[in-house]
Amino acid sequence: MPKDYYQTLGVNKNASQEEIKKAFRVLAHQHHPDKAGGNEEKFKEINEAYQILGDAEKRKKFDQFGSAAFDGSQGYPGGGFGGFSQGGVNFDFSNFEDLGDLFGSAFGFGGGGRSRGPARGQDLQTELVLTFEESVFGATKDITINKIDACEKCNGSGAMPGSKMNQCKECNGAGYQVRMQRTILGAIQSKVSCSACRGEGKIPEKACDVCRGSGLNKVKKNLSVDVPSGIEDGNTLRLHGQGEAVKGGQSGDLYIRLHVRPDNRFVRDGFNIRSEMAIGFSQAALGDAVDVETVDGKVELKIPAGLQSGTELSLRGKGVVNRGRRGDHIVTVRVITPKNLSRKQKELLAELGL
Repeated sequence: MPKDYYQTLGVNKNASQEEIKKAFRVLAHQHHPDKAGGNEEKFKEINEAYQILGDAEKRKKFDQFGSAAFDGSQGYPGGGFGGFSQGGVNFDFSNFEDLGDLFGSAFGFGGGGRSRGPARGQDLQTELVLTFEESVFGATKDITINKIDACEKCNGSGAMPGSKMNQCKECNGAGYQVRMQRTILGAIQSKVSCSACRGEGKIPEKACDVCRGSGLNKVKKNLSVDVPSGIEDGNTLRLHGQGEAVKGGQSGDLYIRLHVRPDNRFVRDGFNIRSEMAIGFSQAALGDAVDVETVDGKVELKIPAGLQSGTELSLRGKGVVNRGRRGDHIVTVRVITPKNLSRKQKELLAELGL
């Protein structure tokens, strides 16, 4: 009976290869027989569909001839395909790298000896509070973090200074061991880090008496952090290699989430700074020069005669630092209407027509 592999994976015929792979991974996790509620037959169907649609050439044949192109029927080019058969279902290992990734993460075994690269330490995260001025101009801040770092005595080697390193007898210096894992798809060969030498391939003749051969210690580390100018609340800095160390690999990174303490004088607007000030009725009518608080200190602001309440005046170059340039400081001026005027004051205003 013809099979619709697109329907099996729940994708349409115009789906991209990435969409097909994503659909397969989701369904494989859901129906894997090792999981509670898994379905072995459904899992086989999903895998069979992915072996066809996950390969561009096989997908092309399926689109042209249907599933009969792969069931060994005569008269169809490419009938059948390499691999092994289980329960009437053929399995091809040309895409098995994807299966190795999937099962390695979900069920605890590696993918067919695929190289994973050097080990990497865990990333760390901390928080840092800045003043408004520090966010504008940048600052150098000192922080303290607790982390796993390379042992200072043995420089992370795990061996006592002067002690030599010997080849690991368990893995013969390879740093890994080969294991076989039996699955419903057959035997899968995987490489795992050697537990004796922890993937190093060598074992110290005499272990360091500080870290006991691990090459690592829990330490409290002081760091000086250069915060760039123009930082906004919620931004994150990444310090490469300042996360936790791991023996035989590179350290993780440190992520610093920045918080800017509010300032009741200023509000940030992009690379501009905004504030408000109040002036008297006569200042607005006649004009004046007043001092305004800025991140640079007090700056003189000229009030033009006849200014209306709510007018915005700019102090050029007094805003946030941005790539060597600065935004503006924008002042919204509020005019205070006088209250409790005397009779004479009212008469004078009436004469002026104000």
